[in-house]
Amino acid sequence: MNVPELLSAQKISGGYGDTIIVRGISMSLAGGDVLCVTGRNGVGKSTLLKLIAGVLQQSDGVIKLAGTELRGPAFVRQRQGLGYMPQVGVVFDNLSVQENLTLQYKGRSLKRYEALFASFPRMAERLTQKAGTLSGGEKKILSFCRVIAETNKLAILDEPSEGVQPENIALMAEHILAEKKNGRSFIVAEQNTTLIEQIHDHVLIMDHGEVMYEFSCDKNIREIINKHISL
Repeated sequence: MNVPELLSAQKISGGYGDTIIVRGISMSLAGGDVLCVTGRNGVGKSTLLKLIAGVLQQSDGVIKLAGTELRGPAFVRQRQGLGYMPQVGVVFDNLSVQENLTLQYKGRSLKRYEALFASFPRMAERLTQKAGTLSGGEKKILSFCRVIAETNKLAILDEPSEGVQPENIALMAEHILAEKKNGRSFIVAEQNTTLIEQIHDHVLIMDHGEVMYEFSCDKNIREIINKHISL
């Protein structure tokens, strides 16, 4: 059975001002698929995700979500069904953990976080604590929980495992896979090969702002990634 295409990006380019970092990348993603984007530091992974999320505007190319062209800044694309977790998670240090988690929801209910709190009990234990007192890894988990609790069609996660303990990375993978079963799609920029192995349907390996190599569901993923990143 063919699954309808959710995301389509055709020859997108862009960067910062006149500096073009991402050059002519095309990709497509079906509902319930996980696309992992990997490569060495500085090859354009985060920039690519920012272009799709609307944090940066592409200089060329077309991006569509469920057949509708994505235009405008990130908050507009969020309304169109796109969630985004930046590499440096958006955490309001002067607000409590609970306020960070519920700020965008009417009634400020925590019900949507019950399964996440079961996996990450430290978040539940620290609800009244200022978010600025959390460690870097805990802030990353806070940002992850907030995106996973949303109901968008596509979630974009930029280096979610960075600074996070291995046992919590495994729990992140469980939640991504659970959401995938419900038909949600993900684009994940990641260098943690173990996490990529656990969650991927497709992998793009980037270099110098372009797709260097791409493949789908392969048991030799670690060898493939190491081979191309070491070139």
